[in-house]
Formats: sequence, C-alpha cells, structure tokens
Amino acid sequence: MSVLVEFSIDSEDFLLGRVLCGPEAMTFELERIVPTGGAVMPFVWATGEEFESFEANVTDSEAVSELYALDKVGDRALYRIRWREPHVGLVEVLGETDATILEAQGNGDRWQFRLRFSDHDKLSAFYNLCTDNDFPVHIDRTYTLTESTERGHRLGLSGDQRDALVLALERGYFDTPRQATLVDLADELDITQQALSDRVRRANEKVLRSVLLSSATDFD
Repeated sequence: MSVLVEFSIDSEDFLLGRVLCGPEAMTFELERIVPTGGAVMPFVWATGEEFESFEANVTDSEAVSELYALDKVGDRALYRIRWREPHVGLVEVLGETDATILEAQGNGDRWQFRLRFSDHDKLSAFYNLCTDNDFPVHIDRTYTLTESTERGHRLGLSGDQRDALVLALERGYFDTPRQATLVDLADELDITQQALSDRVRRANEKVLRSVLLSSATDFD
C-alpha cells in the first residue's frame, strides 16, 4: 500500500533551498524533478515581484550552471535549474527513492513537503538516505491514502487554488453546457483570466495526482 509523508526542512539545510534564498517576498513551489544523466533538474514556480533580484541571486550561485524561465503568468514564473556538477542533495534523494511530489512549497526560511511512496520500504530508504547525508528533515506525519481520506485531507491545494476550484464548481464552469466562463470567474475574483486558468489547471492536477496516483495500487 502506498504511504504519504509530510515533512519540513530549513531552507539553509539543502542545496535547492539555499540557492533559492534571496528576496524575502518570493515564495517557491517545486513543480517536478527530471533526471538527466547523472544529475537531476528541478523545475520550480516562483511567485512574487522581485524576479530580477531573484534571477541574479540564483545565477550567481556557484552550484548553478543555468536558470531558464519557461513560462510567466502574472506574478508567477516557472524556472528550470541546471546544476553545474552532479551531487547528492535532498532533491536527488527524492528522485532516487521514486517519490511522487504531491506538494513542495517554501521560501527563504523553510520548506514544507508532502510526498507519496509506493510502500513503506521506499519511505524507509528515503529517510535513511536523508540521515546518511545529514539532511535534517522533520517528519510531521506519515499516513496511508485511506487515513488521508478519512481525515478529510485537502489534497495539498493552496487557499487561492481551492477558492478558484470551488468557485468554478459553484458557477457551473465544469457543467455541460458550461454555465460560466473563465472571464466571468476571473472578474469575480479580480484576477486576470490567465492567472485564473493557471490556478484551476494546477488545482485539478493536484487533486488528480493525490487521488489517482496515490490510489494506483488499489487497481493493480
């Protein structure tokens, strides 16, 4: 049975956290990690207004060989980070233990993670690798999908994402025929249509990842 874990770690205690430390107003969300050769490339959403300072801070890091902006939506931008040399870091441990990232958000001070592992052995391997490499992760709780459902877990949605998804449901955006458009909903939330589209898309992705991927073993 798959198992979920929630933990936190200080930004200064792992490489990606240290690299992203900079403008205090910026917040970050780890989108995904992609193995490439002997390294792992993280894809990170940055939110805020100090993009120029943020980009300068990251590219000045000796550990980073490339920071590439893939997409920008309002006050959010998706970046790809390429490391200068392969190394063993927290992000690499996630890739090595086949962790599914359900939520990974942080700022200059601290990061919160919610992960899914295929079984308890994978979770144990993750924790042992963190211990062996002196990554001081603080485990908040571990639980199965059944326990998560019984406790009414919110699937890792941010407040803005949940509000956008609830409003879309209430106004009939998902109905056939559609009862409301993105323009209607964006006006009601006082944000741009593109920003709303991004919130709804990411909220849907989080719900699907949490429900479908976490329960994949139930259909084997």
